[in-house]
Amino acid sequence: MSEVAHNQQHEFWRPPGAQASAVGSNLVEACDSCGTEFMVGARFCHACGATRQVQTAPGRGWTQYLEFHIIKQGLGLSTASLLAFLIGLACALAAVVCGFVYSQRNVLEWQAVQIYRIQWLLAAVAAFVGGLLLRRPSGSAK
Repeated sequence: MSEVAHNQQHEFWRPPGAQASAVGSNLVEACDSCGTEFMVGARFCHACGATRQVQTAPGRGWTQYLEFHIIKQGLGLSTASLLAFLIGLACALAAVVCGFVYSQRNVLEWQAVQIYRIQWLLAAVAAFVGGLLLRRPSGSAK
């Protein structure tokens, strides 16, 4: 087996070629100074020490406001308090939807729907009060 690899060049490292950087420019980023390929997550070139140009990510649009940590920071709530708030909103929405889902043909059915609404509203109030109790004090650190 050693006879097969006698005349092979032992090339351990080489900078990216011009074709590789042109074709894979989206995948591979090379140093502007020396052309060396950056290591993953590096802020500096490992060959010449030049700083890496920081590329900003394109805006994500309105969907970034649906992320949990952005909502949490925007409202200034703790995680438990925000979850209780979201549960309260879901219960209040269920109380509103309850009237549209169930049909009332007589007074007895109307009263049953009203009791369902009352139960959902009580659950919403309990969740909101729980959220208030779980809220961190305004002077505490995050």
